[in-house]
Amino acid sequence: MKRKSLWALSLIALIGLAVCAAMMWRPSIAPLDKPAMADAASVERGARVVEQGDCAVCHTRPGGAYMAGGLPLVTPFGTLYTTNITPDRETGIGAWPPEAFVRAMRKGVSRDGHFLYPAFPYVHYSRMSDTDIADAYAYLMSVDPVRARAPENHMMFPMNFRPLVSFWNLLFLRNDPLVDVPGQSAMWNRGRYLVEGAGHCSSCHTPLNFIGGEKASEHLAGGLVDGWHAPALTGMAQAANPWSAPQLVAYLRGEVADHHGGAAGPMLPVSLSIAQLPEEDAQAMADYILSLRGAGAKAGPDCAASTSAVPDNAAGAALFVGACAGCHGGGAPMRTVDGRPGLSVVSAATADTPRNLIKTLLEGIPMSPRAPSHYMPAFADSLDDSHIAALAGYLRSQACAAQPWADLEKTVTTIRQEGASK
Repeated sequence: MKRKSLWALSLIALIGLAVCAAMMWRPSIAPLDKPAMADAASVERGARVVEQGDCAVCHTRPGGAYMAGGLPLVTPFGTLYTTNITPDRETGIGAWPPEAFVRAMRKGVSRDGHFLYPAFPYVHYSRMSDTDIADAYAYLMSVDPVRARAPENHMMFPMNFRPLVSFWNLLFLRNDPLVDVPGQSAMWNRGRYLVEGAGHCSSCHTPLNFIGGEKASEHLAGGLVDGWHAPALTGMAQAANPWSAPQLVAYLRGEVADHHGGAAGPMLPVSLSIAQLPEEDAQAMADYILSLRGAGAKAGPDCAASTSAVPDNAAGAALFVGACAGCHGGGAPMRTVDGRPGLSVVSAATADTPRNLIKTLLEGIPMSPRAPSHYMPAFADSLDDSHIAALAGYLRSQACAAQPWADLEKTVTTIRQEGASK
């Protein structure tokens, strides 16, 4: 009996190993013999799809060639480098037939059979239509080929063993293409398709669990990306400082939104990508996002009643006069000339967390081709942690928010150290 039990256990173990091996293996797909050709209409449509998917945001590093990769992506599991997706045959996707590209987009598997890390948002691209994926392929195969090989990734064990991604896929890869929701408008359905599909907004705006999967129960409830807080996209129309459709469209297109400010941090290049699209795409996204209800609308504070409770912050007020008032003060010419916002209403000052305001003060906002008023200098080298904390506290008090932020100087120090460790 013992021998039979041992044989049975051994057989079960072998079957389990065989199943695991089968799950962790994918065949390679034969390379193209010659470059793929596509009609001009497909290439033109594909350019729009690629912008919707923010492909250049990740696959073009600062100062690098278009779509040639090499951008470092810092994750909790190590640093990844984006790959070359130009049609170079040796280092890009020039040898990829259409079926290999479709498999990468829908299954997260490269042409040679290795698993792609889910930092490449195939869990969202898999929800795109066949036509959009085909058009994206046509466009990418039409750009200038660049010979550029991405640096080696630096992933911690065991995540440096790519086949383990197959088990991650079992948990998070749904492969359910989006279909229109009956009873909703064409604009709403278009916006849902862009936000949940190509735009992969929940990759940043949904909190992740300990293995890097999105928490379905907190869909679009906010996340953390590169040290920046990606705010919740739910309840934006019901917030204490609510967003209107024109404001959100302006923000999405890289402009400064009245009473909210402009995009900064990782969202800035995304907004500049959306700005390349027809405005109706941003309008559709705004229509869908503003329909999403939050956990509950927050009542706005009674500013008149709370004014007397604002703590004295002479240091912060003096720093504002010296560093900010020239552009953002009540009488500043730039407020009327190019629409620079008053800082008492920007979302970074009214948010529950001071993270984005502190990051903006430390790092500034680079010059944008969309709006001169978007630019802001960095103060990391000219103001120390106590100065940044005092200034952030002053701006918070002027915003008449529900309550002051706690431990501001400690938060500033932490955020500055995060930036230094990259």
